[in-house]
Amino acid sequence: MTTVNVFAPAKINLTLHVTGQRADGYHLLDSLVTFASVGDRLEIVTGNALSLTVEGPEAAGVPADMDNLALRAAALVQQDGAALRLEKYLPSASGIGGGSADAAAAWRGMICLDDAQADELAHAPQAMLKKYLADLTSLGADVPMCIACKPMRVRGIGELLDAVPLPTVYAVLVNPRLPVSTPFVFKALNSKTNLPMPDSIPAFKDAAALIDWLKGMRNDLEAPAIAVQPAIANVLKVLEVQAGCGLARMSGSGATCYGLFETEDAAKEAARRLYTAHPDWWVAGCVLGDQFDAALPKVS
Repeated sequence: MTTVNVFAPAKINLTLHVTGQRADGYHLLDSLVTFASVGDRLEIVTGNALSLTVEGPEAAGVPADMDNLALRAAALVQQDGAALRLEKYLPSASGIGGGSADAAAAWRGMICLDDAQADELAHAPQAMLKKYLADLTSLGADVPMCIACKPMRVRGIGELLDAVPLPTVYAVLVNPRLPVSTPFVFKALNSKTNLPMPDSIPAFKDAAALIDWLKGMRNDLEAPAIAVQPAIANVLKVLEVQAGCGLARMSGSGATCYGLFETEDAAKEAARRLYTAHPDWWVAGCVLGDQFDAALPKVS
């Protein structure tokens, strides 16, 4: 019996520019994405059938059948012979790619049940991603970007991925535990044809330079998300006034927002204050950056 443990880091949109809409309804994006040191955890044990159980503090309402992207991703690799146990720590449908991160983790874990493919994933992840891109995209636009768990620029409908080196930056993630419908957010978007990011993203010497540059960028879904769920505006205001917060912004289509900090101490103190002051919110302090090594499956 083989056991594989996989970390599924949260995906954070540092920018999200909506640049167009295809005839089939898919929106075109230009987004700078990074990954957090907080996420879900997945255990895969070889067995006689493909199955999934869901546990953890955020497990309520998460399906354990083929409606779950993790199980569908596992089935892309192998139709039987594995029992998956998903520990949910990220809130569902919250703009930080929880379901997509779980799917990517399941795919990575199942791949690593084969020694040759495990070696290829560890040493040539971009080549593997390209080879399986169509299958992964069929699960959702966020799944391919969650495979490598590295900062990247994402364009098209999520299939055009370019790695971007970014400095480490500290963050506090906050979700008010209120529902936000992604279709409703896109419906409330006034313009579907907005300017993309600059052609080239500069090299940032430190977190301060990154935060300063991000202030000139956007999340085009933030305003329509606030129109759908006004509580998001309050979350952003609370984050903005935290000592040391250089930028507060929403991730994805919401409702999770984040504050960016230059120092770990400032982020930890802000997370402590928010956790105490708002016990009904989901609050997590974390590090944003390259999580590839942490997300590599551990086989035993």
